[in-house]
Amino acid sequence: MPTTIRRTTLTLPGALLGPANPLPALRTLDELHHLDAAAKRDLPPDMARQIGYAPLRDTLPVRRLDGYGRRRTATEAEALVLENDRLRATVLPGLGGRLRSLYHKGLDRELLYVNPVLQYADFALAGAWFSGGVEWNLGATGHTTLTCAPMHAARVPAPDGGEMLRLWEWERLRDLPYQVDMWLPEDSDFLYVGVRVRNPHDEVKPVYWWSNIAVPESPDTRVLTPADEAWHFGYARTLDRVPVPSYDGTDVTYTTRSEYPADYFFELPDGERRWITALDADGRGLVQTSTDALRGRKLFLWGNGRGGSRWQRWLNGGTEGRYLEIQAGLARTQLEHIPLDPGGSFAWLEAYGPLAADPAAVHGGDWAAARGAVAGRLEEALPRAAVDAAFAAWLPCADAEPKESLATGSGWGALEVERAGFALPGTPFDPATLGAEQAPWSELLRTGAFPDDPQAHTPRPTLVSRPWRQLLEGAVPSPDADYHLGVAQWHAGDVSQAVRSWQRAAGGDGEAPWTLRCLAVAEAGAGEAARAADYYRRAFDEAVDRCWDLTYWKHFLTALAREAVPALLAAGQADEAARVLDRLRPSVLERGRFRLLRAQVLLAQGDVPAARAVFDAGFEVADLREGAWILGELWDEIAVRLVAGDGPVTDEVRERARTEHPLPERYDFRMRPEA
Repeated sequence: MPTTIRRTTLTLPGALLGPANPLPALRTLDELHHLDAAAKRDLPPDMARQIGYAPLRDTLPVRRLDGYGRRRTATEAEALVLENDRLRATVLPGLGGRLRSLYHKGLDRELLYVNPVLQYADFALAGAWFSGGVEWNLGATGHTTLTCAPMHAARVPAPDGGEMLRLWEWERLRDLPYQVDMWLPEDSDFLYVGVRVRNPHDEVKPVYWWSNIAVPESPDTRVLTPADEAWHFGYARTLDRVPVPSYDGTDVTYTTRSEYPADYFFELPDGERRWITALDADGRGLVQTSTDALRGRKLFLWGNGRGGSRWQRWLNGGTEGRYLEIQAGLARTQLEHIPLDPGGSFAWLEAYGPLAADPAAVHGGDWAAARGAVAGRLEEALPRAAVDAAFAAWLPCADAEPKESLATGSGWGALEVERAGFALPGTPFDPATLGAEQAPWSELLRTGAFPDDPQAHTPRPTLVSRPWRQLLEGAVPSPDADYHLGVAQWHAGDVSQAVRSWQRAAGGDGEAPWTLRCLAVAEAGAGEAARAADYYRRAFDEAVDRCWDLTYWKHFLTALAREAVPALLAAGQADEAARVLDRLRPSVLERGRFRLLRAQVLLAQGDVPAARAVFDAGFEVADLREGAWILGELWDEIAVRLVAGDGPVTDEVRERARTEHPLPERYDFRMRPEA
């Protein structure tokens, strides 16, 4: 059977993604994988240098996706299916090009973990993320901002003369174009994936890449890779070198034997073939291998504790299915970024397919023998030389122009090509993809003036890279130009200039609430809680006065209230925080995030029983951040206040609170013991 590529539509229970947050993402990036200077002191010099290289301060210019809920309905998702006589690969071009399924026909076996629902959670750099399949992560430490975004897709000639599926987009955190080419050689048991990241700029760019592979997990699943050591990250912001397979009395290659979630970045010796696999009790499962450029291999496990199990059910709609992640990246760890020279590129080939090895060897007590048996079976199934040869054959095809468009991504790549005239063979960014979001920036390019829109319902998207900031600095002065310039200056770390730009934009009558909100964030960052609260109050009142009953203002008010209420509480203004909540629609107040805010306000007002009643009634915070412990912290504070009454809070009181008011399982999302 020759390889075919066809369109189809999947229907599955899914939550609505909702509109993007209209407020620019000014806040400091809250990424779990962060080390302080002391934690980096004992690391190898090259690793420490790459961990400290070009970390993100924020996720500008990308807008956050936090408008989803937990209610799932029948949802249609566009899919592209690659198929030969042995494999069927299903790709979701509208959701970051996710490889959702890799099904082997002869074995009648799904090789990946296929999530039965499409449920978003706050795991990605831009917020919304969902589990399952293979995710292509480019940008910076964390799940890519493109994980829920549309990709360009087209048919392209494959190296063997057949058809290849090409996905491509413009990654906006680092301003880099990239492509993912997938094909199934005739009679192949392996899906080939060629990846290329290019730097068309005149400056060095930091690059981060990890292919994130979700596979089924059972008590007897074992993860194997050619390593005797790993770098352990246990969500306590430390990175420790540990032995493999046993660490701290536990064989961590069996993922259900650990209690808490953890990352293990394996230390693969130079010259060793790059591969990683997860095999069941019968020694069967999926293997991923690559050319040597994709250096790193990682295991992520949820563990068997209450918190990890709760997260698994949270992500899969409450079903019994469990998964683990095996990953492959450019660096040894996900905390690192690698410099890419001007005009340069990174390119490599990955292969995904089934593997079967002797279960006695796979699950034997001799780790070297276990991984040796797997390496031998991999070499029989797919020789290392064959992968290198496939890569060499693919490289000349990477510039081949698409034959037929299958899906359309964003217009941001076309805007960058319009600005700089980049030549990017193989990944065309068609001017026809320019839309309303890019229109004012195209006008700035053509006229030197950013078009003001007095009727703007919400702030338009901002661009923040150095070339756009320079264009804004030379633009005809206007409130909109000053607003966007302030955001770009903030992103560059020039806080004082950003504040001046926003103050100019907010001068006079009719000040825009989104500009006031920017000033509020700046004051909060400077430790001026009272001034931040005042700006938030003014921004909220101005937004309400602008006709808050219309749909687009509802989204703006919802996003603004999410920030305003905690800021008002931080300034000791609980009654003002309650006033903000009382002015929101009942449908908004029913959301879990706002039920949580209400409980915080009630506690700050001294009504402890009412705050506890919010928990007793039950709620779900759909956009609960990975690693967040706010539910447990608030519960503990309420419990302590209930036990202490009007008396002092002592160690005895805290112990009684833990005993008499244990945290219900539904609110337990702990990812580390000290939480």
